[in-house]
Amino acid sequence: MLLVELGLIRWLGAQVLYLSYFSNFVLLGSFLGIGLGFLRSSRPTNIYRWAPIALVALFTFVMVFPVEVNRSQRDLIFFGGRPSGLPIWVVLPVIFMAVAAVMATIADGVGRAFATFEPLEAYRLDIGGSIAGIAMFSMLALLHAPPLAWAAIVVVLLYGTLDRDDRRTQLPRLAVFVIVLGVMSFGDGVSWSPYYKVRTFHPAELPDSLAINVNGIPHQAIQPATNRSDLYFQPYATGGKSNPSSVLIIGAGSGNDVSTALLAGAQSVDAVEIDPRIQEIGAQRHPDRPYSDPRVHVHIDDGRAFIERSDKKYDVIILGLPDSLTLVAGQSSLRLESYLFTKEAFESYRDHLAPGGVFTMYNIYRENWLRDRYAGTLVEVFGSRPCQADTVSGNAEVALTVGLDALNCGTVWTPEGDVAPPATDDHPFPYLRESKIPGLYLSTIALVLLGSALLVRTVGGIGIRGMRPFTDLFAMGVAFLLLGSKSVVQFALLFGTTWFVNALVFAGILIAVYIAIEVSKRTKPINRKVLYGALLASILVAWLVPLSALLSLDLPARFAVATALTFAPVFIANLIFAQRFAEVASSTAAFGANLLGAMVGGLVEYIALITGYRNVLLLVGFLYFVAALLERSARSSGLGPATVSALPA
Repeated sequence: MLLVELGLIRWLGAQVLYLSYFSNFVLLGSFLGIGLGFLRSSRPTNIYRWAPIALVALFTFVMVFPVEVNRSQRDLIFFGGRPSGLPIWVVLPVIFMAVAAVMATIADGVGRAFATFEPLEAYRLDIGGSIAGIAMFSMLALLHAPPLAWAAIVVVLLYGTLDRDDRRTQLPRLAVFVIVLGVMSFGDGVSWSPYYKVRTFHPAELPDSLAINVNGIPHQAIQPATNRSDLYFQPYATGGKSNPSSVLIIGAGSGNDVSTALLAGAQSVDAVEIDPRIQEIGAQRHPDRPYSDPRVHVHIDDGRAFIERSDKKYDVIILGLPDSLTLVAGQSSLRLESYLFTKEAFESYRDHLAPGGVFTMYNIYRENWLRDRYAGTLVEVFGSRPCQADTVSGNAEVALTVGLDALNCGTVWTPEGDVAPPATDDHPFPYLRESKIPGLYLSTIALVLLGSALLVRTVGGIGIRGMRPFTDLFAMGVAFLLLGSKSVVQFALLFGTTWFVNALVFAGILIAVYIAIEVSKRTKPINRKVLYGALLASILVAWLVPLSALLSLDLPARFAVATALTFAPVFIANLIFAQRFAEVASSTAAFGANLLGAMVGGLVEYIALITGYRNVLLLVGFLYFVAALLERSARSSGLGPATVSALPA
């Protein structure tokens, strides 16, 4: 189940143009589907046998009827080509429901197996399987495995868990599933990184360059340094930094900026790139062979994490088009590069400049307000207005350059209106003009909630009244998803936004859950009031400790403190859940309600766009407080463990 969920997030993001910006909706569709599957698993009809059919139908539909998301929005910027395709509020609900349908078939089988064990043992097995799934998918990412490898493993697992009679009838459909994935895994110039489907080709308009598209979106173009405009040489010319002794390039990509630095006479270049496959393409196919130069030191890492760990000073630091075109994880609104553009990040760049050092950043900013936000942040951090260079007047690449000393530049940045405040580590949304939830999200969320309510009623066979015995578990699901999102975001800042860090965080959360289950199975129940008090206290401590305090610690101490602050609430919350879950008479219905709560929690996560991530912890604490009240109310009204089995099928 987890392998299919993670595979759908990766594969749909690669096939549906611009969906990688909204991969959290695929995760939420998975939660809805799993919840529905558990709720209906007590019915006679077994729909697990339909899982191969559902997978083939979804994949064939996407292949035959390719769609793309129209992500045009002036107050929220998405990078890529021209806006086209169906509106977001149409595509996302359709994808959401399609994913839910697929996951419901698989979860129906899991729910039937779930019901054959006592609740806590079933939960333990489920979490153990999830840990195995995370480990397996992480290994596939490490090997840059294409979807064909994911599909092969899923097919083996599906085939092995189908009834003997179903194996014979479903084998052709499983074969079609593998063939479809095989066809879509490969192609001329296609390869896979831990983040993207990567395609290289020679564009007709520029046959001498090599274009790199990721998930179908134009991303980079390899070209020799001698073909680049003067804009890219600005940090070396403006600041008088020809032949610099040390250069740091964040977003080194396929090597264009590295090649430019070498042509400018750099004696040492630290090239930081988060995607190993894109760097590998540059090493193999860049005409200047910049990555073969002994002066270049390659670091496959998150740029913010690299510079926070380094004590080296640089003559030139370049932030070169580090646009990821994807989210850090399926359960947050954070993009891979978001922490590179916060005020605290700019302060770190300043602190890593050698005397007389120069910092430059360039991009096609799409909207002038984004350029002005970054320029205004540079003014706050460096105390002077940056130089501005444009490749072409109007909407084109713009470079902003500032130094520790005064620079000689032809054009100084001048704002065109009110300057948006800087993005911060707590509110890392540089592409969002104002602290609000954009209308396109609100309309989509409303449709998703409406569709979910209808499906819960019709497919799950349970209404609001039927959910009453499990309202506390529902609230726990909302809270735990938010707690997990905060954990992912916190570790992304402290240790990097790489896929490996994300995998470790997810594995850490699951291991904390597993340990909580084992403790609950092997010890006497702890008074729930005591546990809730400890949980709220741990959440309060995590809220009181600012992340800036952790960034100032050395790496071992930072890891120890971050682990304690992050996983203490996770562990205690799951002690509460495990004890409560052990009491239920209908484990599948209770677990389904909890998963539906997690889906709602994923929608509520968008509140971070307004409050920032730190204050999300206050909402988490409030939700757990509500869960405690709901459990107490259920017990006092006779809806406790003894009557949970009265839930209608």
